[in-house]
Amino acid sequence: MESFSLILAIVVVTALAFDFTNGFHDTANAMATTISTGALKPKVAVAMSAVLNLVGAFLSVEVANTISKGLVDESGIRPEVIFAALVGAILWNLLTWLVGLPSSSSHALMGGLIGATVASAGLGAVHGDVLVTKVLIPAIAAPLVAGIAAMFATRLTYRLGRKAETNASAKGYRAGQIASAGLVSLAHGTNDAQKTMGIITLALVAGGTLAPDSDPPLWVILSAGVAIALGTYLGGWRIIRTMGKGLTDLQPQQGFAAQTSAATVILASSHLGFSLSTTHSVSGSVMGAGLGRKGGVVRWSTATRMFVAWGLTLPAAALVAALAEWVCGFGDWGTALVAVFLIASSAAIWKISRREVVDHTNVNDHDGADEEPAGVVTTAMAAVTPPPAGTVTEDLSATIPAPTPTDPAAPAAPPATTTV
Repeated sequence: MESFSLILAIVVVTALAFDFTNGFHDTANAMATTISTGALKPKVAVAMSAVLNLVGAFLSVEVANTISKGLVDESGIRPEVIFAALVGAILWNLLTWLVGLPSSSSHALMGGLIGATVASAGLGAVHGDVLVTKVLIPAIAAPLVAGIAAMFATRLTYRLGRKAETNASAKGYRAGQIASAGLVSLAHGTNDAQKTMGIITLALVAGGTLAPDSDPPLWVILSAGVAIALGTYLGGWRIIRTMGKGLTDLQPQQGFAAQTSAATVILASSHLGFSLSTTHSVSGSVMGAGLGRKGGVVRWSTATRMFVAWGLTLPAAALVAALAEWVCGFGDWGTALVAVFLIASSAAIWKISRREVVDHTNVNDHDGADEEPAGVVTTAMAAVTPPPAGTVTEDLSATIPAPTPTDPAAPAAPPATTTV
């Protein structure tokens, strides 16, 4: 085996930097609903999530093996290719964090790896069947499955608790939210931390330090778990605000249903080795929970921006990674130039973010400008949902003045009509 080269060391450090951004970018997946409903204080929530992310990193290596052995051809990959892939993924993570959009760190990494690989070795080096079956299909199915499950789970929780005392019920569901948030954090560690393990393992194989088809070494598992835990503890407060308050207003029953549904989908996908986006799963479940409560509103303008970001993630990260790989192809000075560009761009994004600071002290502040009227989908859902028992409906005829007894000449009131 060859020695640990400088470029390989740079790739490992960059991979751990990506893992760190993955942590604070995806904290919202586990803790946004818990924070927005007041089940846990913000700093306590992110600390709990960080610990469970670290634990989850040790539970499985199936997703790591999908990244390191399945997506691209190991034989045609150089460490510089992986470095370029990470540049594309990190920059996309930072840009979407800046604007508070919960996009997929997983797909950013996939897109970066695909773009850099195609630029280096051609389309033939990408395993299209793995891309379709373990990345693209789960990307579409996960939010749909999680959203539908959360919608029905929300309706079920309200039905089962309709006779319960309101305060006691809310307190019980907040406790349930804490447990389900912990489960999501654990699931996030088993899925997202493994992606960095897989990318580092792929780099070690490409650099000749590991034999082909090797599983991630223990030091790779530990370092990836620690990096994502540290990022999680910092908290991606901007995305937490969007997920917890920007998509819909959640009550404890909805938060519990959303997190439980998302955790189930994520853990199942980790067991099957699917490189699933936890962001897609949790976002889908939050919207499903919003639609599941009578009178609940999903803010579709925010959801539309989020969907656009999801669609751009793979191609945008792939394009940046391909350009980075092209520059790295000029030799050591090209790789150095890409590294300087990454550092400078990251610093610039951080400086811009300081113009409007979002942290644990104001993460639950909800700007009234974000409010929007109920859209077509929400209105349609409300129209076909019967009102709760005991609801007093408006009598249209009450708006038509009746003749007074003291006025015998008053004309008879016209029949009430309803305009469709």
